[in-house]
Amino acid sequence: MGERALKILAWIVSLLCLAPIVAVAFAAVSGTFDTWNSLMGTVMPGYAWTTLQLVVLVGIGTAIVGTATAWLVTTCHFPFRRTFEIVLALPLAFPAYVLAYAYTDLLDHPGAVQTALRDVTGWGPRDYWFPEIRSLGGAAAMLVFVLYPYVYLLARAAFLKQSPTAYFAARTLGHTPWSAFWRVSLPMARPAIAGGVLLALMETIADFGTVAHFGVQTFATGIYHAWFSMGDRMAASQLALCLLVVALTFALLERAQRGAAKRFPAGSRQETMERHPLAGWRAASAFAACAVPVAIGFAIPLVVLFDMAIDAGRSPFSPRYLGYVENTLTLASITALITVAAAVVIGFCARIAPSLAARFSATAAGIGYAVPGGVIAVGLLVPFAALDNMIDAWARTNFEVSTGLLFTGSIGLLVVAYMVRFIAAALGAFDTGISAIKPNIDAAARTLGRGSGRMLFEIHLPLLRPSLLTALLIVFVDVMKELPATLIMRPFNFDTLAVQAYRLASDERLQQAALPSLMIVGFGLLPVILLCYTIGKTGRTKTAVRPKIDAFVPAG
Repeated sequence: MGERALKILAWIVSLLCLAPIVAVAFAAVSGTFDTWNSLMGTVMPGYAWTTLQLVVLVGIGTAIVGTATAWLVTTCHFPFRRTFEIVLALPLAFPAYVLAYAYTDLLDHPGAVQTALRDVTGWGPRDYWFPEIRSLGGAAAMLVFVLYPYVYLLARAAFLKQSPTAYFAARTLGHTPWSAFWRVSLPMARPAIAGGVLLALMETIADFGTVAHFGVQTFATGIYHAWFSMGDRMAASQLALCLLVVALTFALLERAQRGAAKRFPAGSRQETMERHPLAGWRAASAFAACAVPVAIGFAIPLVVLFDMAIDAGRSPFSPRYLGYVENTLTLASITALITVAAAVVIGFCARIAPSLAARFSATAAGIGYAVPGGVIAVGLLVPFAALDNMIDAWARTNFEVSTGLLFTGSIGLLVVAYMVRFIAAALGAFDTGISAIKPNIDAAARTLGRGSGRMLFEIHLPLLRPSLLTALLIVFVDVMKELPATLIMRPFNFDTLAVQAYRLASDERLQQAALPSLMIVGFGLLPVILLCYTIGKTGRTKTAVRPKIDAFVPAG
């Protein structure tokens, strides 16, 4: 494959990634003002206000939990500190909607906690007040304890990267550890913390399963209801455009913060951040501050799901569940292979022919991480449904044959939606690996007469094998967890584990929903374990450097 062919493929992939965004914008602005006025007068203000509240609550919660835990494990000595360095990332394995199912079963009125409370006190259902889990606050809590690892990972990396000189100077001038953290370390890490919060916020506005299960009306649920419940594609497109604008705003802010984070030097390689030994109530407080997020975000829901699955008595080896697993693994495998191949083409073109066009191609392809799955689904279904209708009308006119739906509702279009959504994660892993290959290797290959294609297959791909395997694993698991795009675009009678879990939970059959939820979490642990290994390896080194975590942070 020559250089020209690679460039053409890179542009095709990039334009395909931009297509949903352009289609949503075009479909929304081509609608009548009556639809806009109807939305503004009915559901739009409520969706906007609820989404804003959710964003504020999750932003504050993830910033506090992620930053505090990162600072404690980086600068303090307390029991099990090294263990917490690793396990604080484990909640990333849980999709937020799975956490919601577990805590609904545990904390709802017929759940174990309230039942035990009534048994112990003898109270009746109306004799006491208990926080309502199915609420905006409950949804925000679920998202905080699933998404805080984004802030934790980036904040900890920033604290490790900082030169301790400024911190030591503040301590020499009489500042307490808390004062030095607040006035020196925290401002230096602020860009990384803000970047982690913005990643969490992009996941928040894209979330559908959690808010739908708790009955919280956001833009994400509004798109689904407009498409399926009302059958109004124009309203769905206009709601998708509003959500797209918010998502792209967060994406631009995240990129700006990431750029700002690169301005702080790491200092001398021999310097290490001072660790403060904690004892007594201080050590107990640090232990509790790290243990509570892990317990709420990982340990408790895992135990609850296991208990629910045992009570449900469903076998994961029944033909029905094996069918869900087969559908899920098929989609995830095909998408992972296609997405990583597309990322290799785009990243390699940017490597061998760096130019404004190559940078634009990579940026256009990577923008999908900021676009919620529901928006991508609407953006692909609107133009391809029109194309299906055109082909069918032409076939009827000329051949008196109905072609049906060739693209809409097909596995192929669903795979395209997944690729658009997750190619940024594959590009991140590819960039991490390719940055370790020195440019003089390319020059030597050119000198020996290797063209672009042979250089890619004979030199770069063997050297990139670990990074590409990481990319495959990340995309594979992200596809397994994706819910809104799958719900909207899946073929008829083609359910995945995520869809089955959502359906059962929607019907209040939470115990039956536990088994597919556990299977999703099991697969989700694979990239998190890989990430934890990287964090632990970095934490054991003497050099305060930032780990290459960009490849592990999902695109959104």
